[in-house]
Order: sequence, then structure tokens, then C-alpha cells
Amino acid sequence: MTQHLAAPAAPAAGTHTDWWRGAVIYQVYPRSFADGNGDGMGDLAGVRARLPYLRDLGVDAVWLSPFYSSPQADAGYDVADYRAIDPMFGTLHDADALLRDAHELGLRVIVDLVPNHSSDQHEWFQRALREGPGSPLRERYHFRPGKGTDGELPPNDWESIFGGPAWTRTPDGEWYLHLFAPEQPDFNWEHPAVRDEFRSILRFWLDMGVDGFRVDVAHGLVKAAGLPDIGRHDQLRLLGNDTMPFFDQDGVHEIYRSWREVLAEYAGNALGPAGTGARETGGRILVAEAWTPTIERAAAYVRPDEMHQAFNFQYLGTSWDAAELREVIDSSLAAMRPVGAPATWVLSNHDVTRHTTRFANPPGLGTQLRTAGDRELGLRRARAATLLMLALPGSAYVYQGEELGLPDVTDLPDEVRQDPSFHRASGQDGFRDGCRVPIPWTVEGSSHGFGAGGSWLPQPAGWGELSVQAQTGDPDSTLELYRRALDIRRTQPGLGAGDSLEWLDAPEGVLAFRRESFVCTANTTGATVRIPAPGRVLLANTPVQVVDGKAELPADTTVWWAV
Repeated sequence: MTQHLAAPAAPAAGTHTDWWRGAVIYQVYPRSFADGNGDGMGDLAGVRARLPYLRDLGVDAVWLSPFYSSPQADAGYDVADYRAIDPMFGTLHDADALLRDAHELGLRVIVDLVPNHSSDQHEWFQRALREGPGSPLRERYHFRPGKGTDGELPPNDWESIFGGPAWTRTPDGEWYLHLFAPEQPDFNWEHPAVRDEFRSILRFWLDMGVDGFRVDVAHGLVKAAGLPDIGRHDQLRLLGNDTMPFFDQDGVHEIYRSWREVLAEYAGNALGPAGTGARETGGRILVAEAWTPTIERAAAYVRPDEMHQAFNFQYLGTSWDAAELREVIDSSLAAMRPVGAPATWVLSNHDVTRHTTRFANPPGLGTQLRTAGDRELGLRRARAATLLMLALPGSAYVYQGEELGLPDVTDLPDEVRQDPSFHRASGQDGFRDGCRVPIPWTVEGSSHGFGAGGSWLPQPAGWGELSVQAQTGDPDSTLELYRRALDIRRTQPGLGAGDSLEWLDAPEGVLAFRRESFVCTANTTGATVRIPAPGRVLLANTPVQVVDGKAELPADTTVWWAV
């Protein structure tokens, strides 16, 4: 097809070039969002048809999880061809139409990029296998001879994040590295052909009109020299942030500086703000999925000449506790301020148990849970946590279905689960399927409006009661709470972009802060707390009584005030 730039998006948050500093970005997991052709699997046509819903919700951009050509060994994160759409999701024409429609609606589109590893069906890897030891193609991955008398042992003791050794032996006796599934061999980013190829891939999608890239495993591209042993087992959880020789190596930053130069090509190479060393990107952005030991290490990915945003996983993993939240908020803002990047805030994504369910369980259980917990408590806390998140300075991410208050589906039968780590005997818990169950659009109908052909993961009983149709127009629903919050966020001067807030005195267990003429108070306790009313109530997740200048904050309640 003929490549062209799609129509530019209308500015949604901030100016054309810095919209991302205060943006609310909605993650679409395509296979579970909407099915356009009735085969039981979500696709680009389904996403395109639902774009008006996202515009009306009030988000600024859409982030699409992978839709590339893939054998789907890990739900599309095993890419066989980075320039082709997998037939289950549609065609390049569908991608082009989606981009054009999104831009006409004022929505920007960010696509996933998976540079740490390819599929084992990628042309390079297949040629490397066919050509055998000594093939130049093997230098683009990490092929090594094994240890032991006959090379029967892996080259080192690294373990796959999905369980078992991080090495698989080929029939000719060599081993190749895969930090994830065996079907996902790691690229060797020391090889210039790998670096050239991905700069070309960036240009391909920028020419298509995408507004940015969310970079999967951004911390994993460079491995420590010599691939040294770690010396212990049970090395790393799926979403861990331990210090490892295959993660968060300093060499990754050179790669992202070169990528920033590619984005600069799409704005005439105009220099950014004086003194920053940055190049203007015309609104195109890079977002790092970087699991790092500290938030300060994450800040290194968003220095002025590298990426624009990095996911704040420290915030995602924080309990619903005022002291813990304040510590993470302060450290996040402090870490991002010196590099001039916005803090980001996120509560859920496609890899973790939905926060509605996490908050329904006791704290300290991690981000992958097996129990439903107290559903009413979890929803109340989730709604309060959302208002707190959306009041913080910077950019926020919303995972599809959280605006409906969807819980994790914790009781999926083993035989329907498709998370590859679930099926590896020594792997992680592998319960990511619970947050990937297709979302409900209608009260009744096949798969509750997801599509005419059923649902690739079974939807639970009562799913229709949480649907878009059921919640639309109900002033007490979670969907309408999100719509009101996002509308206020757009119009309230103190909300959105920024890098500071003023903490106010508050009782134990309560957070209170001011941003210009706006105040947020969040009661994280299980009891009603009485405070002086700081102003006029704009929004609250539960009803708040204000009498004679005193406000009673119910348990697990966040209130927005105009002052």
C-alpha cells in the first residue's frame, strides 16, 4: 500500500508538541477490546468502531498492545514481522483507517514496539537455524556453545522470566538466549544490523502516522558483557525490579538517544527548548516499559535526549495506604524533576491483576492475585484511587475496562488459560489471563457486545451488569465517574501537566494537597474522617456531607475541591 502521514491529531492536552506531559492515555488490548469480524477475537476493525466511545470518555490518546504478525506464543509479544499486521487483527489498510479515524476524533495513537526479542518464526532467526553454527545471522541473536563435556549444559545460569532456563538448545548443539518463552529469542543489540533494522521500523510506523511508541522491556535490550552467571536460582519475578545482568544496563541509553533522533526527523530537526539538549519531535513520543530497581534509575530513561515518559511501576505496586502513597508520590516527582520529564501514574495494565481486585485483598500480596477478595471494598478503593491518580501532576494511564470497575476474573478454568507462563511447570503464577477477559459493551447479546462470535476467554456470569450499556447514564456508576473526572481534568487549571504540589495538613491516613485553585483529599482509612472543608466539592467517589464548613469523608473516599 502507499505510505502517507495520516491526518494530524488535534491538540488534546497541552500544546501540539508537549501534549504528553498531562495526557490521559488509554491502553487497548486489541484481542479483548472489540471484535469486528465475529471470530471471537478482538481486532483493529473492532477498535476503530469503538473510537467514538474513547473520545467521549475523555482520554487524549490510545495505546495499542501488539497487533503485528505473530504465531501468538505470547499474545503477540513474539513478533514475526514488525511491518505486517497479524491476520487475526486485520490488515495494514485497517491500521491506516484506524489512525485516520482516531486523528479526526482528536485522539493520538501509540503503538507497542517489542525490541528485546522476536518470534522464533522471524525471518532472521529461521535463517540462523537453517544456516547453522557460524551463520552471520546467529550474531544478531545470542547463540552460544554450551558448557559441559559435550556442551550439554546451558552457557550460563540465567533463568527465563517465564520459568526454566533462559537457554534452549538447537539440534546442531548450540544454545540461544530467551529471557521469556523459548519462542522469543533475544536480539543481540551489540550488532549494528539490529540497530539499523529498528530505526527503519520506527520510520515505517511514523510514516503511517502513529504518534508514538510504547517500548516493551525497554530495560532489557543490552546484556552485561560476557553474560556472567548470577549464582542463584529463583532469580526474578515476572514484574520484578531486582538488579540483574540482563536488565537496566547503561548501554540501553545510547539506543534510545538514537531513536530520539529518528523522531526528530519528523519535525524538521528543530531544536527543542534552549539548554535542554532535546530535539523537538512534533508531538511524537517514546514511552519506556522499564522495570528498574529505583525510580531514580527509571528517570535515566527520560532524560531530555531519550524517551518522553516511563511507566511508574513503583506507584502501581503501592498499597492503598496514605503514608506509602505519599512516599512514592514525592519520590516520583523528585526523580523526574531534574530530567524535565513528567511523572506518570498507572494502576492497572495487561500484566497485573486489576486494581479493583488488588485493593479487595489484604496488602502485600503482589501484583498477581488468585483470590477475588471483598468485591465491594475493592471497587470503592479503586474508585478513590482513580481520583487520586488523576489529580496528581503529570500523565495518567487507564487500562481498558477499569473505567467500568471490572474485577479480575480469578476463577478461569485451567484448560482455558493462555498465559504461557501459567503452562510452564517452573514458571510464574501466570494469572495474567484474568485481566485480559474481553470487556462487556452490552447487557445482553453474544459476548455482551464484544462480538458476534463469542469470546476467546470466557466472560463471567453478571458481566453484562458491568457493561458500558448498563453504566451509561447512571450517575453512580464507575463509568460516569470516569467521564466526569476526565472532563473536569481537562477544564480545571490545576490539573494535568506539572511537576509539583503542596501537601496540606491532614489527619493520619488522609492525603491532602493543593494544585493552584484545586485541592484533593483522599481518606485511605476504613473509617469516616472529619476535616475542614477546603472549598466547594467538584467530585467524589462516594457522597460527602459538608456542614458548617466541616466535611465528613467516608472510608476510602477521594474528594476534588475547587478553592
